[in-house]
Amino acid sequence: MARPTLFIGIILVVLGIAGFLITGRQHVTALIPTFLGCPILLLGWLGLKSQKEKLLSLIAAIISLIGLGGSMPGLIKLPSLLSGADVARPAAIYLQSIMAVLCIIYLAFYLRYRFAKRTE
Repeated sequence: MARPTLFIGIILVVLGIAGFLITGRQHVTALIPTFLGCPILLLGWLGLKSQKEKLLSLIAAIISLIGLGGSMPGLIKLPSLLSGADVARPAAIYLQSIMAVLCIIYLAFYLRYRFAKRTE
């Protein structure tokens, strides 16, 4: 589970930096995916080196769940934006939606890893 954690952390960091640059470096809130991705990235890296992979992936899943909660407003507004409605801060809606989808994907991987039936 350390590799998916590491991968999602990297993607979130890149998403935040790209969002900050796309918004003209004016909106520090565009870096929120980076602030979320850095601890997830660190937990993934530690998971590669540690025997506590289950605990570290649980902590990463909790961080991802918090990120999902924070990014849900953008995901909820995405259909309005895609239908052509006039919405405030469309870049933020796209970034929040991407972050929400990434968090959902990570949580799905975590749940599959945690609750998969082990055949031995």
